[in-house]
Amino acid sequence: MPGRANPTGGRPGRRWPGSRPAVIALAVGGPVVLAAALVAVFIVVSGGRPASPAADQTGSGQAAQNPDVDPGTSLPGPAAPGFSLADQFGAPVSLSQFRGKVVVVAFVDARCTTVCPLTTVSMTEAVSMLGPAAARHVQLLGIDANPDATRVADVRAYSAAHQMMQAWDFLTGRPSQLAAVWRAYHVYVAASHGDIDHEPAVYLIDASGRERTLYLTQMAYASVTQQAQLIAEGVSRLLPGHPAPRGSVPMTLARSLGPAAVTSLPVIGGDRSARSVLLGPGHPHLVVFLASWVDEVSDLPRELQVLAGYQREAHRRGWPSVVAVDETQAETSPGALSRLLDGIGGGTLDFPVVADTSGRLADGYAVEDLPWIEVTSPGGRILSKHDGWLTSSALTSAALAGTQGSGR
Repeated sequence: MPGRANPTGGRPGRRWPGSRPAVIALAVGGPVVLAAALVAVFIVVSGGRPASPAADQTGSGQAAQNPDVDPGTSLPGPAAPGFSLADQFGAPVSLSQFRGKVVVVAFVDARCTTVCPLTTVSMTEAVSMLGPAAARHVQLLGIDANPDATRVADVRAYSAAHQMMQAWDFLTGRPSQLAAVWRAYHVYVAASHGDIDHEPAVYLIDASGRERTLYLTQMAYASVTQQAQLIAEGVSRLLPGHPAPRGSVPMTLARSLGPAAVTSLPVIGGDRSARSVLLGPGHPHLVVFLASWVDEVSDLPRELQVLAGYQREAHRRGWPSVVAVDETQAETSPGALSRLLDGIGGGTLDFPVVADTSGRLADGYAVEDLPWIEVTSPGGRILSKHDGWLTSSALTSAALAGTQGSGR
């Protein structure tokens, strides 16, 4: 099973760091409890108040009221713990070699299919917002947060699947080396029966090597660009001249598009007999949320053919038809899935592939992972949902359950 941050699907709670509280080991899937416990430890150990949200310093009041983004927590500027690990090419990399640059350090599970891709996109978008001149003074680093996938091949596979091979250094090492870095940065990581739970932490380290801001990625697709802007603003404060991020977006909570709303999505691949597809009341479907990078952890061409086989049967029997939704907010490179489909004969698929360009559909359908499959009724209700791919027989069972309970 692929590794996943926060496998229960709840949004990770915000941690308020202080003078380096002790690490607390809690049960897998308890992010809100973890956050509360860390606040308590901070108060006991330091006797002080949590550091102020970084957004308060920039006047981003809207972000502080938006539960789908983390405005960031200002840190008191301790020296960032050093480390020496190997990147996706197997080359040695040390934190100290980037002195003089602003370093963005993210803890990312090399096989994560939930929140980690959102972290990856927000990092790269943040740098893009600052422009190429500023980008020369910024270094992106990933630290592997999967104790079951620590090979160089693992971080290379993630980097390639997310079009990040030249965009960052994704670092790994022996399990003991990684565990030491997790402890040093107080990032909770645990593995249980193939599920990986870790804090989706992103640290900003200034040019003198000091921790300045901490962000926690939230499990919300529509907020990726908002989080990117907040990270860009945080990086800007640490750069000479404080370059203003380009393409600013409102920080208000995005309105989600659930199955009770009729939504039109553009077709980007597969069956192109129509330019768009309608979802919602009056349009029952078997909806499959995916992204190009799921090919890293599964055989995507084979799974698409399984869906195509179901689609042919659905046409004959009147079952809910397939619509595959490319979750583009989780794609580092625009059009990545379209290019992949072109390379594997996606034009022969019997179902349309559409694009959720805003992430509002995924949030409205409460998508917690990719791939994610739901059957919707003619009345605009979710009849069933499944985390991961389904076999041909399981797809049939889901369709039958949907047709039997599809009255409303």
